[in-house]
Amino acid sequence: MRVLLVEDDPDLSELVTLGLRNESYAVDVAATYREAEEALRATAYDVACLDLGLPDGDGLDLLRRLGGDEWLRRPRRTLVLTARDAVDDRVAGLDAGADDYLVKPFHFAELLARLRALGRRDGEGGSLLRVGDLELDLVAHRARRAGAELELTSREFALLRYFMHHPGRVLSAEDLLEHVWDAHANPFTASVRVILSRLRRKLGDPPVITTITSAGYRLESP
Repeated sequence: MRVLLVEDDPDLSELVTLGLRNESYAVDVAATYREAEEALRATAYDVACLDLGLPDGDGLDLLRRLGGDEWLRRPRRTLVLTARDAVDDRVAGLDAGADDYLVKPFHFAELLARLRALGRRDGEGGSLLRVGDLELDLVAHRARRAGAELELTSREFALLRYFMHHPGRVLSAEDLLEHVWDAHANPFTASVRVILSRLRRKLGDPPVITTITSAGYRLESP
């Protein structure tokens, strides 16, 4: 899952970014309204976590624009992260198009739970994913095949999670870069192929991720 974090507090931004990356999320960061605009023009995010009090504009205005501005790529889901805790503020945020609203200060565990809940709204299943003999526990951050524990890196876990959210679907290298890697990834490297090769090796036999010539890769679904 690729997340855009729009937050002008550098300390909070760093803490949330590190925490999400440790949980295998790909995270891009914007500290201003303008930076958020630029990111939303370039990338279709799975989730945008949006602060409302930005130094150069109101995040509520940006939230409203996501519904109708043809130059902005609307995230699949939007979560407001803000210190504005009045009922009227919550109502305004939800009416402007937010899918969820979390007031600062918040516990990181609650943020993770809300991100998982937003994923379930898109039909991505619960916190325990199963495809064939593969099992992924998103809360405990554990992966198993046929009951055997798999030792996966953060990126390998994220890649497998994305495949398991889309079993049977052919995913191109561009799809994987868009949703599993963040803006720091170099699209001209073989990083997708290298990480995918390592993941396949750890998944063992018989192979469950197949290469579709000139199209991409597919997680076979029984």
